[in-house]
Amino acid sequence: MPTSRLEVAMRTPMLKPLAAATLIIGLAGCSFAPTYHQPKMPVSASFKEATGAWKMASPSDQFDRGQWWKVFNDPQLSALEERLEKANPTLAGALASYDGARAYASEIRSGLFPSLGVGSDILNQRQSDFRPLRDASSTYPDEYQNHDLTFNLNYEVDLWGKIRNEVAAGRGDAQASSADLANIRLSLQSQLANYYMQLRGFDIQQQILTDSLNVYERGLQLTEALHAGGAVSGLDVARAQTQLADSRSLLDQIKGQRALTEHAIAALVGTTPSEFSIALTGKDLTVPVTPVGVPSTLLERRPDIAAAERRTFAANAQIGVARAAYFPTLSLTGGFGWQNTGHNDLLAMGNRYWALGPISALNLFDGGYRRGKVREAHADFEMAAATYRQTVLTAIRQVEDNLSLLDHLGSAADDEQQAVTSALKSQSIATNRYREGAVSYLDVVTAQANALSVELNAQAIRTSRLQASVNLIRALGGGWERSDMPRMSQASAPHPKPNKPDQKI
Repeated sequence: MPTSRLEVAMRTPMLKPLAAATLIIGLAGCSFAPTYHQPKMPVSASFKEATGAWKMASPSDQFDRGQWWKVFNDPQLSALEERLEKANPTLAGALASYDGARAYASEIRSGLFPSLGVGSDILNQRQSDFRPLRDASSTYPDEYQNHDLTFNLNYEVDLWGKIRNEVAAGRGDAQASSADLANIRLSLQSQLANYYMQLRGFDIQQQILTDSLNVYERGLQLTEALHAGGAVSGLDVARAQTQLADSRSLLDQIKGQRALTEHAIAALVGTTPSEFSIALTGKDLTVPVTPVGVPSTLLERRPDIAAAERRTFAANAQIGVARAAYFPTLSLTGGFGWQNTGHNDLLAMGNRYWALGPISALNLFDGGYRRGKVREAHADFEMAAATYRQTVLTAIRQVEDNLSLLDHLGSAADDEQQAVTSALKSQSIATNRYREGAVSYLDVVTAQANALSVELNAQAIRTSRLQASVNLIRALGGGWERSDMPRMSQASAPHPKPNKPDQKI
């Protein structure tokens, strides 16, 4: 049966709003942000310095999740790292910054939804006798009341993706802040471990110097006895006294350096140096074998790389925000309420009023402001991409540096240990020959000074190797992985408190 003109006319008013709604929904899917592609980096298949005894990493032998320092098997170090997690002010500040970034992402996300509000007025007013356009014959009262109760609704239709790109940028920044927090945590943990290795190195150097002082004191007693019998001159006694005093001075210097290192550890764990101390120990830590993966794994295991990449993503979204400013905004606004002058029931049907309708605005001329904002957004993206590339290059360089350092320090430690053995043997021979009168005390002093020097140097090399191991773990990202970072859908979710050692951020 053919459709009549009346039926078409009846349908037309219903089709217009439907078509308008369909058009708005379609436009709301628009976005002027460029399609995001992670900046490409030429990454080699392997580390150049990862040769010889290095172990290739596999999923089963990575560091403990978040507690990489346990590879050194030192309970004191583990206890200090836990104290740092709970009380370090810098880490607490970074956590607060992360919470702020999440809160800001949530704030921006609110723009995707309509805002609802309610307001009320109960006013008593009086008009001036000389109000403009008011004359003596006016029938309006001088004093009157105004009672008003209103519900308001406002909603900006995101036609060009401006709000959605702002939300994406906010979430990207929140993810970057999460990675920043992990990077600061890892940096503080490695700094603490470095100080701890240095402190334990000073402990062993103190032990070496204490043992040497005992030898030097016996040597001085021997020289003084021989001098009293006329076997040696006072020059030998003076040499023995000089060596003993110089070694005592060196021991005092080592004690001072240890005290400064202990104070630095106290600050990291959030306490005052006057209330903090670490007992001396002669225990020497073992340099662990650190599993090394391929360079591309750094992109997943370095929090600073992840932070740089997320900021690049956010900068890309901001280009869409800047471009959307060229197009008109469309908002839906409405209000419903009741109003009277206080003479009858406020909520009576006759006192109601309402308003509903769209509001659109377009800036026709801005003197190049929007064009400048778009150019600025593109420049910010290029800068973020360049920062990302530089961060990757720096990460690879740090791994190569510490791999090389550990390799060469390992060879140096072997050579220095041979030097220690030879120096101690020379010291023993020189002392025995001096007792027999075959050599002067200058030979003894020379042999003893050489033995002390190589022993202290050997310990310094061991400390450097331990610190290089810490720095390598730091360069490899520690126990962090990109999956620890909150997903985009979680970036604006509330953050649980307080911060706990084993809590994922």
